[in-house]
Amino acid sequence: MPKVRIPTQLRELSGGQAEVMVEGSTVADVLTALDAAHPGFRGRLFDDAGKLRRFVNVFVADEDVRFLDGLDTKVADGQTVSIVPAVAGGCT
Repeated sequence: MPKVRIPTQLRELSGGQAEVMVEGSTVADVLTALDAAHPGFRGRLFDDAGKLRRFVNVFVADEDVRFLDGLDTKVADGQTVSIVPAVAGGCT
């Protein structure tokens, strides 16, 4: 079963948990299961067209899924899926 790392900004949706275990064999499956177990994730992670929001990065085993197969990226049993909000800013 894959493990999902939840960023601090979204932990109110997971009952304060930093990591949760959900079923799924692809990133899409894992994120769907995450929303089923902890409603509210879908609206925060996906836009109205069903695509990951620009400011949401998802990694499988430390690899950005945008450079793999996107939402179709395979997730093996025991792998970690990390949700990482993009950080914007600059030097002052």
